[in-house]
Amino acid sequence: MTLEGRVALVTGGGRGIGRAISLALAEDGADVAVNYRKDAESARETVAEIGKLGRRAIAVQASVDSLADDERMVGEVVAEFGFVDILVNNGGIASRGRSVASTDPDETERVIRTHAIGPHHLCRLVLPTMRERDRGDVVMISSVATMGNAANGAPYNMGKAALEALAFTLAKEEQRNGIRVNVVAPGLVETEMGRRLVKGAAGIDDITTLNNVSPFGRVCQPEDVASVVRFLVSDRASYVSGQKINVHGGGSAMGGA
Repeated sequence: MTLEGRVALVTGGGRGIGRAISLALAEDGADVAVNYRKDAESARETVAEIGKLGRRAIAVQASVDSLADDERMVGEVVAEFGFVDILVNNGGIASRGRSVASTDPDETERVIRTHAIGPHHLCRLVLPTMRERDRGDVVMISSVATMGNAANGAPYNMGKAALEALAFTLAKEEQRNGIRVNVVAPGLVETEMGRRLVKGAAGIDDITTLNNVSPFGRVCQPEDVASVVRFLVSDRASYVSGQKINVHGGGSAMGGA
């Protein structure tokens, strides 16, 4: 499943699911641009780990909800590597768990901009160089939240639903250019955000206590998500586009139906 000669841009690529994806793509031979918003140290550590794998990598700061940041970031990545032919829209933020009636309008706009409008900007910005390559791949990291649309999460549910709509539309538009577009939707994952989620929603301090009620006896790990991404951008998935893969072990109490 070699990705030799390919360049990936992974948003939110310095930690959690993004870090696992960045490392997995590098292991398969890609050079990687690791985007971060605030955590420069984690991004630098991820870049260093990629370097140990013998691949080129850079850390690029940008807030994906900002068009100006996105334009600067893509410009820096193309200047460094020449092109982008793998884009993983992974960067995201959580909403505050409030009802529609009590949600601050600024929160709604911020969450949707991060999960959907920013990825739209990035897709548009990478397409010129991606279309020049033999193959291009865009992977959207969504969530099983769109399966149930649970109460007290409208901004997040709306953002991820819009992200998926973007993916399925783009897949149709870019098929003729050799670009595959797919969605990967994890359930609960053992990350910093996942730990905050279970603490806020259920008062659980140790996420691993959910292992005994999770599919296959464990909470989903970032590497589980990364393994699906590395498959989708490989030659083994050369005839797969416009698809959504749920990574939730078949369903659990906090991981979808």
